[in-house]
Amino acid sequence: MIQQNLIKVGMADLNIATEGSVLKTTGLGSCVGLTLYDPYNKVAGMAHVMLPSSEIARESTINVAKYADTAIPELLERMKHVGAQQNRIVAKLAGGAQMFAFSGQSDSMRIGPRNVESCLEIVNKFKIPVFAQDTGGNYGRTIEFDSGSGLLLIRSVQLGIKEI
Repeated sequence: MIQQNLIKVGMADLNIATEGSVLKTTGLGSCVGLTLYDPYNKVAGMAHVMLPSSEIARESTINVAKYADTAIPELLERMKHVGAQQNRIVAKLAGGAQMFAFSGQSDSMRIGPRNVESCLEIVNKFKIPVFAQDTGGNYGRTIEFDSGSGLLLIRSVQLGIKEI
């Protein structure tokens, strides 16, 4: 991918891209890299979601990009502000790994799968179709999302590079 128009998205961060710029986030373990895309206007958005719900937030002022239930609506609003139309937006996601095995497997320790479930539930609530996903497993991922093509490139040490 062309690296000259690269927009980095940090952990618990989100951003949008247009005109062929590429969004990139690294270090997806249990976190989910959610991408939204309006293919007509070529407006792309990416959120690096750390946790499934803001209901578990302990801080008084929350970082909306950190939680699936607040990051996705914020990303949609930012995309609409630059011309995306919600009825054309499609989603792709990657990450949501279960990085460590715990005995008992309580629900609170299933952060990766819960992040994926929450992201899917919220995009479904907004009637956004999920075109592709590369989730689960027990390995980390780095993703790049091209606003010109809508192509999501996924890199992992274990499985190399794949495009969805």
